[in-house]
Amino acid sequence: GDRGGDEMMPRWLAPILLIATALAVGFAVQEEDAVKVGSKKFTESVILGELLKHVIESTGRTAVHRAELGGTRILFNALRSGDLDAYPEYTGTISQEILAGRNLSGEAEIRAALREMGIVMTAPLGFNNTYALGMKKDRAAAAGVGSISDLRDHPELRFGFTNEFMDRSDGWPSLRDAYALPQKNVRGLDHDIAYRALASGEIDVMDLYSTDAEIKYYDLQVLSDDAKHFPLYDAVVLYRADLEERAPRVVAAFRALEGRIPEADMIAMNALAKIDKQPEGRVAADFANSRLGLAARFEAETAVQRIMRYTKGHLFLVSVSMLAAVVVAIPLGIVAAQRPAAGQVILAVAGIIQTIPALALLVVMMAPLRALGLPGIGNFPAIVALFLYSLLPIIRNTFTGLRGLSPEIRESAAALGLSAGARLRLIELPLASSMILAGIKTATVINVGFATLGALVGSDGFGQPILTGIRRDDYGTILEGALPAAVLALLVQGLFELAERFLVPRGLRLKPTE
Repeated sequence: GDRGGDEMMPRWLAPILLIATALAVGFAVQEEDAVKVGSKKFTESVILGELLKHVIESTGRTAVHRAELGGTRILFNALRSGDLDAYPEYTGTISQEILAGRNLSGEAEIRAALREMGIVMTAPLGFNNTYALGMKKDRAAAAGVGSISDLRDHPELRFGFTNEFMDRSDGWPSLRDAYALPQKNVRGLDHDIAYRALASGEIDVMDLYSTDAEIKYYDLQVLSDDAKHFPLYDAVVLYRADLEERAPRVVAAFRALEGRIPEADMIAMNALAKIDKQPEGRVAADFANSRLGLAARFEAETAVQRIMRYTKGHLFLVSVSMLAAVVVAIPLGIVAAQRPAAGQVILAVAGIIQTIPALALLVVMMAPLRALGLPGIGNFPAIVALFLYSLLPIIRNTFTGLRGLSPEIRESAAALGLSAGARLRLIELPLASSMILAGIKTATVINVGFATLGALVGSDGFGQPILTGIRRDDYGTILEGALPAAVLALLVQGLFELAERFLVPRGLRLKPTE
């Protein structure tokens, strides 16, 4: 009996570890020599990010574009930490949000303040994408609203603003105070979802970006900023000062963009991407070739190629995080089972981690990871978050499996003269193996679903098409990420059940609840 017990754990645990290790090694992407570009989670920023990528590649350097990373602070902190080398930004956002409270006036002061942080700002690219408020034309006409000041007479109007606009210093709080607006029904929404809510009549007023293609598409009334509240939001490129030494030709290419993107061209590019559903990479490449004289190339992927790329990235996130979770959680579960006091602490900490919303955990981890010299965006923070979320099911099942063994089994093992380590290795762990495997299965299935959220910090996987589809109002693209993720979760569950059938002896398998 000892021989069979001694081999029980390797029979089911070793394949998991070997497969995860092989996937991690096979899917690792080396980006040390690449110039890393970021963009925010709206179409114009993604187009500009793609344009920067084409411009960088025209100098002979490799470029990586981390698209749809979220809000201003995420990108600016990534730029300062070196996770990014450059990203497109707006002067109003820099002065009112990034450098808020410093009362800077003019580009020269903004540029000097950024240089102190190791960041350089180009001259404006050629267009001003200021904030504005908008309404459906018929709704505005019926209420007699043509300016922001007119909103004071209509406290019943429902406002829907982007989540960032709800909090930033040049957003809703200061706008409300500047115009003495009385509205109380104000909610935070994703920018693209807000457009659809406005079109359907679920909200009455939303914040716009003045170059949004949707303004014309939805035939919206842009309310006059009669108090001149919003500053200029001239588009610029922010890049790390050390890029001037590391990649001087790239910096020169950034400078060549100054004044080269007129507002009409930017609106047209936004319309091609948002309304005509053209890939942002193609839109940017066409502009680079026709307006900048570059030889940018864009090769559209087939649906199969895209799904394969997303699958590869998703499996990388899941496999590496689960490998780490299995290696760490099983020993913690053993300790929890053997030492009750420590066990309560271990289970409590793992339980607390499990209750933290996934998006909050992703964002909160950025600062400590960077403090340790680790990447704050991309695959790494996503893997760490998934690892933390995977701990509780494995720890709890390991603890339950070991604590659930009958005292007679332990007494018999002790009577045979086996040491505590030998009892654990030869008897207790093999008998608890089915319960432990069930915990790993649960954690992996959860992991597959949570991995889609990693796209918010620039990780690979099925979250990318989901975010892109939401931004484009393209359900086909959303399903391109959601359906394969669901299929993968079902496949993982089936594979674990198959593995249990072949690797765990019949008498030790978990019985389904009647």
